[in-house]
Amino acid sequence: MSVGHTPATAVHEHPELGFVRKYIFSTDHKIIGIQFLFSGLIFLLIGGILALLVRIQLGWPHSDIPILGKAWWPANEGHRMDPAFYNMLFSMHATIMIFFVIIPMLGGSFGNFTIPLMVGAKDMAFPKLNMMSYWFMWPGFIIILCSLFVGAEHGGAAATGWTSYPTLASSTMPAGQGISSPAQPGSGLGQVLWLSALLFVGISSMMGSVNYITTIINCRASGMTLFRMPMTVWAMFITAILQAFALPVLTVALILQLLDKTINTTFFLPPGGLPFGNWRTGTGGGQPLLWQHLFWFYSHPAVYIMILPAMGMVSDIISTFARRRLFGYRAMVYSIAGIAGLGFIVWGHHMFQSGMDPRLGTGFMIATIMIALPSAVKVFNWLTTLWMGNVQYTTAMLNALAFVSLFVIGGLSGIFMAATPVDVYIHDTYFIVAHLHYVLFMSSIYGIFGGIYYWYPKMFGRLMNEPLGKIHFALTFIFSNCVFFPMHILGTAGLRRRISDMTISVFEQQLQPINVFISVSALLLGLTQLIFIYNFFYSLFRGSVAGPNPWHANTLEWTTTSPAPHGNFPELPVVYRGPYEYGAVNGDTDHLPQHARIDGLPTGDMVSAH
Repeated sequence: MSVGHTPATAVHEHPELGFVRKYIFSTDHKIIGIQFLFSGLIFLLIGGILALLVRIQLGWPHSDIPILGKAWWPANEGHRMDPAFYNMLFSMHATIMIFFVIIPMLGGSFGNFTIPLMVGAKDMAFPKLNMMSYWFMWPGFIIILCSLFVGAEHGGAAATGWTSYPTLASSTMPAGQGISSPAQPGSGLGQVLWLSALLFVGISSMMGSVNYITTIINCRASGMTLFRMPMTVWAMFITAILQAFALPVLTVALILQLLDKTINTTFFLPPGGLPFGNWRTGTGGGQPLLWQHLFWFYSHPAVYIMILPAMGMVSDIISTFARRRLFGYRAMVYSIAGIAGLGFIVWGHHMFQSGMDPRLGTGFMIATIMIALPSAVKVFNWLTTLWMGNVQYTTAMLNALAFVSLFVIGGLSGIFMAATPVDVYIHDTYFIVAHLHYVLFMSSIYGIFGGIYYWYPKMFGRLMNEPLGKIHFALTFIFSNCVFFPMHILGTAGLRRRISDMTISVFEQQLQPINVFISVSALLLGLTQLIFIYNFFYSLFRGSVAGPNPWHANTLEWTTTSPAPHGNFPELPVVYRGPYEYGAVNGDTDHLPQHARIDGLPTGDMVSAH
């Protein structure tokens, strides 16, 4: 593993393929990465629309929603949104954004596209398995959309939150009365579809993780040792390991809850049953808290499955546009590994409210606080890389810098919740919503935007429009902070989350002006994304033609044409040094590509003139 290998795919020929085999049922990792990208963008649009509907309800709970109100709630007074529909909105919004946008785009799209190119391989180790990993997402895509349209007579769409706690999601009516549940209107057929969709997403991710690990270990170019790999590849490698170990646990949990819903098993039903008003479920032999342990054992590592790829991508972008060697390369690798390792032993901090033994909670609390250490290593190394650098403020660089700044804000708010006594107070408030969106949505989305602007030339052979990109970045940065930062204030004041109308409480209605400000900012944030959509598709056809290496970067993907051909490289590259040799290292140029062998310069890992 410490040395580069000649990929087995090097001996394969690549005959010309027809349209269907080349662009639809493709085994080319680059096409599959682009397929994941477009699928993720479509679901980003869907998830964003659901989020705007949530904010419209919260900002103006007593107002008629134009057009949609009469179409969706004709029988409701004032054509207002009912609470059950609101529960469905935030449940499906979170589910789509996490499982159908962030994970497929960061891991699926950029992982597929970059790994073989960056390690100097012709393709993934298992091209057909790679194709299957994408097409196993499609049943999930279809089923989760079908869940949105389940009628009330079947329990409606899934509406039990993205965590799907079994007190709401698992309790079913006695046999003969259908799948619907008195515990929650959205825990009927829609919940069954929700569980099924996530099963397909999990299987797809496991296929991808096996492929990533095998490709990185076995298919690296000659000279590409582990510690010459770019940080993007390291991040994808460690993320794939996380997926391989954590996803089976979630898959088992989904199957168990699906059995509870369909054949009336009682894995998550306690011995005495669950009471709901004047009705009680049958006697079970399970435990509702078992779901929380299984779910969070995956879903806390999933936080890092979502954020670690962005960390690796941001590291490469910052080094490229600071024109400096990435500071503390090995420390950055070890910190990613440390974050991943600690991520497996902190799931219990999501369960401080569940009656956990304080001695056990203290262990989870200490482990959670310790995650700040490797995270801080990364932040300080990024800042040191920027220090005295020749910084180029491209759109990709601006998004990378936004990632760092917003990750810091989200990480600082996370320290509050790591302390058990503080978490007991703020757990069910908007402080949690603010933290979640800073470390997951905002950080991840800036990583996605940065990656798109950076690798767009390699994907499509053209450059995105930089002035439009900077306008999109500036407005997105302003409005996203206007949406999520005030939520810290609301949470500190005690405003509850998952409530469709805050004005029903005398105490909470005083906070409504801030809520309106957040909703207006959210609508403006949504409109801002039209700039990105226009720039993305306009540049596909009218953007400036990009050369092989428009950013003067060092990594191997920039040594081939833009877009890269089938098979990636005319001949496999040989690697002589690490990926971050920037500065006055090569005569008049400020970069030294990994594959360049130059007389008079050492071929080992160098220290730049800076």
